[in-house]
Amino acid sequence: MKQRPHLIGIAGPSGAGKSFLAEHLVRKLANAVIVPIDAYYPDLSHLSLDHRRQRNFDDPTILDADLLLAQVAALAHGDPIQQPIYDFARHTRTAETLTVHPRQFVVVEGLFTLYWAELRALLHTRVYVDLTDAICLERRIARDVQHRGRTPVFVEEQFRNSVIPMAERYVRPTAEFADVTVDGAAPIEEGVAAVLAHLRRRSVI
Repeated sequence: MKQRPHLIGIAGPSGAGKSFLAEHLVRKLANAVIVPIDAYYPDLSHLSLDHRRQRNFDDPTILDADLLLAQVAALAHGDPIQQPIYDFARHTRTAETLTVHPRQFVVVEGLFTLYWAELRALLHTRVYVDLTDAICLERRIARDVQHRGRTPVFVEEQFRNSVIPMAERYVRPTAEFADVTVDGAAPIEEGVAAVLAHLRRRSVI
């Protein structure tokens, strides 16, 4: 019999701590898997590297939303997916994919998790991680320099010119759809506890 998972969506601005919360939540839930929305950025290998870097990655229209929605729906129905793998240093998809099997819990996390009505409809628990722009920028610089081949100057310019205005337009308004709101500056244990408390109220755990 196919396993129909409980879908948890985690949204919030860049650097708020969505991935961090997802990782800790999955450890607590044990029988859970993460689906990062970042994996669904398009392959830009047909463009020069300079042109790839100039694309607005904080606008939801750049994402392969059709594939994302189809794959989350497949997991919701108990079917495995072949999740794309994205190379953030080169802004391309790799040739490989990741086989993701549905588990008791599927955690979908990313900027726009609560943006699309079709995706929200698939989620059973909706979480929003909130944090100030100043702390988000500090975290984004640390992450992008270490893991994505960016320079601090590039990250800060992108944050001021693109990340903040796009978050105000597309991300922060989605907080209204959340069942649980988490403070990204608080100890991670508090955020995990808030989500688990909601799941207990829903008699899911």
